[in-house]
Amino acid sequence: MTDTPESNLPAPPKADTRAEEATIDRVELDPAGQLVVHLTGRREPIVDAKVARCFPWSLPGRYVSLLDKEGKEVVLLESMEGLDGPTRRVLEQQLAARVFSPVIRRIVAHKHEFGISSVTAETNRGTVTFQIRGRDDVRTLSATRALFRDADGNTYEVPDLTKLNPASQKHLEHYF
Repeated sequence: MTDTPESNLPAPPKADTRAEEATIDRVELDPAGQLVVHLTGRREPIVDAKVARCFPWSLPGRYVSLLDKEGKEVVLLESMEGLDGPTRRVLEQQLAARVFSPVIRRIVAHKHEFGISSVTAETNRGTVTFQIRGRDDVRTLSATRALFRDADGNTYEVPDLTKLNPASQKHLEHYF
Protein backbone atom coordinates (compact mmCIF):
# COMPACT_ATOMS: atom_id res chain seq x y z
CA MET A 1 0.00 0.00 0.00
CA THR A 2 1.37 3.37 -0.99
CA ASP A 3 1.13 6.36 1.31
CA THR A 4 -0.91 9.01 -0.44
CA PRO A 5 -2.07 12.31 1.01
CA GLU A 6 -5.56 10.80 1.33
CA SER A 7 -4.29 7.85 3.38
CA ASN A 8 -2.72 10.24 5.89
CA LEU A 9 -6.02 11.99 6.57
CA PRO A 10 -7.93 10.94 9.68
CA ALA A 11 -10.77 8.56 8.97
CA PRO A 12 -14.26 10.05 9.13
CA PRO A 13 -15.76 9.55 12.56
CA LYS A 14 -17.45 6.22 13.07
CA ALA A 15 -21.05 6.51 14.11
CA ASP A 16 -22.75 3.82 16.11
CA THR A 17 -26.35 2.89 15.52
CA ARG A 18 -28.49 0.20 17.05
CA ALA A 19 -29.21 -1.46 13.72
CA GLU A 20 -25.83 -1.10 12.01
CA GLU A 21 -22.54 0.70 12.05
CA ALA A 22 -22.45 3.75 9.81
CA THR A 23 -19.96 6.35 8.72
CA ILE A 24 -21.06 9.86 7.87
CA ASP A 25 -19.97 10.97 4.43
CA ARG A 26 -21.40 14.47 4.74
CA VAL A 27 -24.34 16.40 6.13
CA GLU A 28 -25.89 19.33 4.30
CA LEU A 29 -29.03 21.40 3.95
CA ASP A 30 -31.05 20.96 0.77
CA PRO A 31 -32.67 23.95 -1.03
CA ALA A 32 -35.81 23.49 1.11
CA GLY A 33 -33.73 23.81 4.30
CA GLN A 34 -34.06 20.15 5.22
CA LEU A 35 -31.14 18.35 6.82
CA VAL A 36 -29.73 15.68 4.48
CA VAL A 37 -27.39 12.99 5.84
CA HIS A 38 -25.19 11.01 3.43
CA LEU A 39 -23.84 7.75 4.85
CA THR A 40 -20.97 5.82 3.33
CA GLY A 41 -22.24 2.74 1.52
CA ARG A 42 -25.85 3.89 1.43
CA ARG A 43 -27.22 5.00 -1.94
CA GLU A 44 -30.09 7.13 -0.75
CA PRO A 45 -29.43 9.94 1.68
CA ILE A 46 -31.58 10.43 4.76
CA VAL A 47 -33.70 13.49 3.95
CA ASP A 48 -35.46 15.69 6.50
CA ALA A 49 -33.23 14.37 9.27
CA LYS A 50 -33.14 15.92 12.73
CA VAL A 51 -30.22 16.42 15.06
CA ALA A 52 -30.38 16.11 18.86
CA ARG A 53 -27.84 16.60 21.60
CA CYS A 54 -27.64 13.68 24.00
CA PHE A 55 -26.57 13.77 27.62
CA PRO A 56 -24.33 14.66 29.27
CA TRP A 57 -24.99 18.35 28.60
CA SER A 58 -21.57 19.10 30.05
CA LEU A 59 -20.04 17.68 26.83
CA PRO A 60 -21.79 19.69 24.09
CA GLY A 61 -19.60 18.44 21.22
CA ARG A 62 -20.10 14.79 22.08
CA TYR A 63 -22.93 12.30 21.70
CA VAL A 64 -24.95 13.87 18.92
CA SER A 65 -27.83 11.86 17.53
CA LEU A 66 -29.08 12.07 13.94
CA LEU A 67 -32.68 10.98 13.51
CA ASP A 68 -34.73 10.19 10.43
CA LYS A 69 -37.99 12.06 9.80
CA GLU A 70 -39.90 9.49 11.89
CA GLY A 71 -37.63 10.23 14.86
CA LYS A 72 -35.70 6.92 14.70
CA GLU A 73 -32.01 7.27 15.49
CA VAL A 74 -29.89 6.40 12.48
CA VAL A 75 -26.51 7.63 13.72
CA LEU A 76 -25.06 8.39 17.13
CA LEU A 77 -21.86 10.38 16.88
CA GLU A 78 -19.60 9.94 19.86
CA SER A 79 -17.77 13.11 18.83
CA MET A 80 -18.00 15.76 16.10
CA GLU A 81 -14.23 16.28 16.15
CA GLY A 82 -13.39 14.26 13.04
CA LEU A 83 -16.13 15.69 10.84
CA ASP A 84 -15.19 17.86 7.87
CA GLY A 85 -15.68 21.60 8.36
CA PRO A 86 -18.90 22.09 6.34
CA THR A 87 -20.59 19.06 7.94
CA ARG A 88 -19.63 20.16 11.43
CA ARG A 89 -20.85 23.73 10.81
CA VAL A 90 -24.23 22.46 9.57
CA LEU A 91 -24.66 20.24 12.63
CA GLU A 92 -23.60 23.01 15.04
CA GLN A 93 -26.03 25.45 13.38
CA GLN A 94 -28.84 22.91 13.58
CA LEU A 95 -28.12 22.21 17.25
CA ALA A 96 -28.01 25.93 18.09
CA ALA A 97 -31.33 26.54 16.32
CA ARG A 98 -32.99 23.50 17.89
CA VAL A 99 -31.91 24.00 21.48
CA PHE A 100 -33.31 27.13 23.11
CA SER A 101 -30.86 27.59 25.95
CA PRO A 102 -30.36 31.27 26.81
CA VAL A 103 -27.35 32.13 28.94
CA ILE A 104 -28.22 33.96 32.17
CA ARG A 105 -26.20 37.16 32.55
CA ARG A 106 -27.94 38.67 35.58
CA ILE A 107 -30.85 37.93 37.92
CA VAL A 108 -33.26 40.86 37.95
CA ALA A 109 -35.75 39.39 40.44
CA HIS A 110 -36.17 36.14 42.38
CA LYS A 111 -39.24 35.22 44.41
CA HIS A 112 -40.05 31.94 46.15
CA GLU A 113 -43.67 31.13 47.07
CA PHE A 114 -45.49 27.87 47.72
CA GLY A 115 -42.51 25.77 46.62
CA ILE A 116 -42.12 27.56 43.27
CA SER A 117 -39.35 30.02 42.46
CA SER A 118 -40.06 32.75 39.93
CA VAL A 119 -36.92 34.10 38.30
CA THR A 120 -36.61 37.15 36.06
CA ALA A 121 -33.25 37.17 34.33
CA GLU A 122 -31.36 39.09 31.70
CA THR A 123 -30.04 36.58 29.15
CA ASN A 124 -28.17 36.68 25.88
CA ARG A 125 -31.64 36.47 24.24
CA GLY A 126 -33.35 39.20 26.24
CA THR A 127 -35.15 39.42 29.57
CA VAL A 128 -37.17 36.35 30.55
CA THR A 129 -39.27 35.27 33.51
CA PHE A 130 -39.50 31.57 34.28
CA GLN A 131 -40.56 29.31 37.13
CA ILE A 132 -38.60 26.53 38.82
CA ARG A 133 -40.74 24.00 40.69
CA GLY A 134 -37.95 22.48 42.72
CA ARG A 135 -34.48 21.03 42.90
CA ASP A 136 -35.38 18.52 40.16
CA ASP A 137 -35.54 21.41 37.67
CA VAL A 138 -31.88 22.25 38.24
CA ARG A 139 -29.05 20.21 36.76
CA THR A 140 -25.73 21.12 38.37
CA LEU A 141 -22.91 20.45 35.90
CA SER A 142 -20.04 21.67 38.09
CA ALA A 143 -19.49 23.73 41.23
CA THR A 144 -20.22 26.89 39.22
CA ARG A 145 -22.25 25.74 36.17
CA ALA A 146 -25.92 24.74 36.03
CA LEU A 147 -28.92 24.35 33.76
CA PHE A 148 -32.37 25.46 34.92
CA ARG A 149 -35.44 23.90 33.27
CA ASP A 150 -38.67 25.86 33.51
CA ALA A 151 -42.25 24.56 33.64
CA ASP A 152 -42.45 24.76 29.82
CA GLY A 153 -39.30 22.66 29.32
CA ASN A 154 -37.05 25.58 28.29
CA THR A 155 -33.48 25.42 29.55
CA TYR A 156 -31.48 28.38 30.88
CA GLU A 157 -27.74 28.13 31.46
CA VAL A 158 -25.49 29.66 34.09
CA PRO A 159 -22.05 28.89 32.60
CA ASP A 160 -20.13 30.28 35.60
CA LEU A 161 -21.82 31.47 38.78
CA THR A 162 -18.69 33.35 39.85
CA LYS A 163 -18.92 35.60 36.76
CA LEU A 164 -22.36 36.92 37.76
CA ASN A 165 -22.76 40.05 39.89
CA PRO A 166 -22.94 39.51 43.68
CA ALA A 167 -26.75 39.98 43.87
CA SER A 168 -27.30 37.36 41.13
CA GLN A 169 -24.90 34.96 42.85
CA LYS A 170 -26.81 35.36 46.12
CA HIS A 171 -30.16 34.52 44.42
CA LEU A 172 -28.75 31.37 42.79
CA GLU A 173 -26.18 30.06 45.29
CA HIS A 174 -28.60 27.70 47.06
CA TYR A 175 -29.04 25.76 43.78
CA PHE A 176 -25.32 24.94 43.67
